Amino acid sequence: MVRAYTRRDYIRKTPNSRIVQFDMGNLSGEFPVSVSLAVKQPAQLRHNSLEAARIASNRYMQRKAGRLGYHLKLRTYPHHIVRENPMATGAGADRVQSGMRNAFGKPVSVEALVKKGQKVITIQVEKKNFEDARAALKRAAMKLPVTCRIVIDKGEELVK
Repeated sequence: MVRAYTRRDYIRKTPNSRIVQFDMGNLSGEFPVSVSLAVKQPAQLRHNSLEAARIASNRYMQRKAGRLGYHLKLRTYPHHIVRENPMATGAGADRVQSGMRNAFGKPVSVEALVKKGQKVITIQVEKKNFEDARAALKRAAMKLPVTCRIVIDKGEELVK
C-alpha cells in the first residue's frame, strides 16, 4: 500500500508554543457573568501575541478581583506552523543560496487561525467585577494584531 505524504511529514520539528496556561483564576467556581473578546475579521494570531494578551488580562484581573474572583480561559490554540525561507545577505551570498528553488522553509513559530467573530479569551466574573473584566479584555485586545470587540455571553440582564 502506498502512503500519501502530507506537508507535516516534511517538517521535522514543530516550534514550541509560548503559551503557559489556558485556564487561570478560580477553575471550580460558578460565576453569573461571562464576557468574551471576539475578533472582527479573520486573522492569524501568533503564540507570542496570545501569551502577551493572556498575561496582560490575567494580571489585571488578579489585581482587581483577587485570585479566586474570576475564571479566565484562552479559547484558541496555535496549530498552524509558520515557515520562513531564510535569505543570506552580504558578500558571496549569491553563491550560497538557491533562491526560490526548494523554498519550503524552516519552521519559525506557530499561530492560531481565527475566523470572523471567533472568541479568543473569555472571563467569568461576579456582577461587581464586570467593569474590571471589560477593562482586562480591552488590555488584551491591544496585544493582538486584529481589531476586537467585547461580547457579553452570559448575565447581560445583570449588568445592564
